[in-house]
Amino acid sequence: MDLSIKKNPINLKDFKNIAKSTLSKDIYDYLSGGAGDEITIYNNEEAYNKVMLCPRVLRGVENRNLSIELLSEQISMPICIAPTAFHCLANTEGELATVKAATKANIVMIVSMASTMSLEEIAKTAFDCSENSSPKLWFQMYLQPDIMITKVFAKRAEDAGYKALVVTADSPVFGHRERDIRNGFHKLPNGLSLRNFDDVGLIGTNGKKATLELSAHVTWKDIEILKSITKLPVFIKGIMCPEDAALAIQHGVDGIIVSNHGGRQLDTVPATIDVLSAIASTVDKRVPIIVDGGIRRGTDVLKALALGADAIAIGRPILWGLANNGEKGVSEVLKMLKHELDIAMALCGCSKIKEINKNLIY
Repeated sequence: MDLSIKKNPINLKDFKNIAKSTLSKDIYDYLSGGAGDEITIYNNEEAYNKVMLCPRVLRGVENRNLSIELLSEQISMPICIAPTAFHCLANTEGELATVKAATKANIVMIVSMASTMSLEEIAKTAFDCSENSSPKLWFQMYLQPDIMITKVFAKRAEDAGYKALVVTADSPVFGHRERDIRNGFHKLPNGLSLRNFDDVGLIGTNGKKATLELSAHVTWKDIEILKSITKLPVFIKGIMCPEDAALAIQHGVDGIIVSNHGGRQLDTVPATIDVLSAIASTVDKRVPIIVDGGIRRGTDVLKALALGADAIAIGRPILWGLANNGEKGVSEVLKMLKHELDIAMALCGCSKIKEINKNLIY
């Protein structure tokens, strides 16, 4: 690999190449791979290249503001960190490095239930390094078949200062990930664990130590139950069709994340950007919409906002930055996307996020 790229990455693709050269093959493949033939992974990115921008000129855009309001809180830009598992695979400081970068950037970080640092450790680190405002932490969870475990996690998140719960709804079972099968990657390396379960020694109603489970029994009724036991807003992650968006709103959710799990669950589903507009039309601004999957440029962010998202979330690029240089690497990834979005806004004639709309898309 060209050493100049490692010393001076200038785009997210550079960070991907650095991660590939830095991490072992099995770990890189776990972080970057997906289900089946990885057609959805490819399409998530390629679909953005097919969306063309219609720039406006002579709009007086010398002063630009990228900040937005999300859940009644001001954040610096419409870019969130998506929930991804096992950050310690990329860097020994793991989620603690990631949350430092997110907090200093004043953006939302959605912390995974499958983190390699506990949700309490992550929150403490965020509050310790916050200066002007409180951290914007949301907690992602898989609804557990044992309702007691779900209740415990909801309460832990509330007590630790998280601002929302994000329920991943697209994972009744694990996806078929052939890179992991070929590499024999079936468990975490020695020294790493699911700290959210290990640190507190959760015991289920069956008297056994609790472990993270995916459940094919989960239904919309479970969303109603969660809403009844938590004070926090609840987002649903994994919405890919307008019908499910409508059902989510009927069941009282506070926000929707349009996501195909980064192509890691079911292969050959559409790119998220291709279904975003129809879902946004159904939602009709009743709740916020976040979209993830395949966003690699500031122009991608602008396109997603133009097609109906209130914000976007990125996953893999955060892990690539983490693998390169820990907290600093994550910060650089965020700064790159923000800088590229700022340039795209100026060249499209937008001085603030609310001015981005469908008229900017051919």
